[in-house]
Amino acid sequence: MKTVMIGDIHGRDCWKRIVEVEKADRYVFIGDYFDSFDIPGLLQMHNFKELMLWSEQTDAECIFLIGNHDYGYFEGCDGTTTSGYQFKLAPSIKMLVREWKHKLQMAYRFDDVVCTHAGVSTEFMNDVFGKGGWNADNIVELLNEQWKYKPQTFDFDCVPPLKMSYVDPTGDNIQQSPIWIRPRSLMRSNYDGLKKQIIQVVGHTGQRQIDIKGMATGGRYYFIDTLHTSGEYLIYENGNFNINTIKQNENEKLGLD
Repeated sequence: MKTVMIGDIHGRDCWKRIVEVEKADRYVFIGDYFDSFDIPGLLQMHNFKELMLWSEQTDAECIFLIGNHDYGYFEGCDGTTTSGYQFKLAPSIKMLVREWKHKLQMAYRFDDVVCTHAGVSTEFMNDVFGKGGWNADNIVELLNEQWKYKPQTFDFDCVPPLKMSYVDPTGDNIQQSPIWIRPRSLMRSNYDGLKKQIIQVVGHTGQRQIDIKGMATGGRYYFIDTLHTSGEYLIYENGNFNINTIKQNENEKLGLD
């Protein structure tokens, strides 16, 4: 089975060329469908709707994860801490997100690969579910259930019922949720535990290239927010990871974290 994982879109329509080229069995979109400094908000909305409609027509399995730039457009979720939040268009984007909410989820797993927007830290799981309340096998189920019933758990600075002891303004904190945590904190949090149990594929933090050789990550983390730089995306087939590159249009090269 061929799985293609596509990083942060931020209103770009390059996904159309990717799905045309790859013809995969499964596509995992890593989140952040909105908020761009160079693509008009109405075009972002149009692109998101086209993506959702395409998923209804294709025979491929389509997984849509929630990013920090999507979170604030869900009812009851605070988007004011997110750079690029579109206050004027927010009511319209919220209506669109509400229409397609049933297709969006917090986490997804296949084989030993766990996909979230920014990554799952041991500290976050311990804070929310307790040290004995979760394991590597039920991470995805627990995160999706938590999102369904307690979405505020994933807010920038709060792990209910506890507040974070320290809040880094960039999200570089080991207690941050799977839509906010940064790579350094993610890898530090999981060094002695989750790193050995699961492989994580995440976006959120811009990279020049995907470290396919695992030189810096030990082959346990794949950071794929690269559409706005190298245009790379990740492919998993027959137990192996590979990358391919899509040429970017001039108006698709800039992005947000």
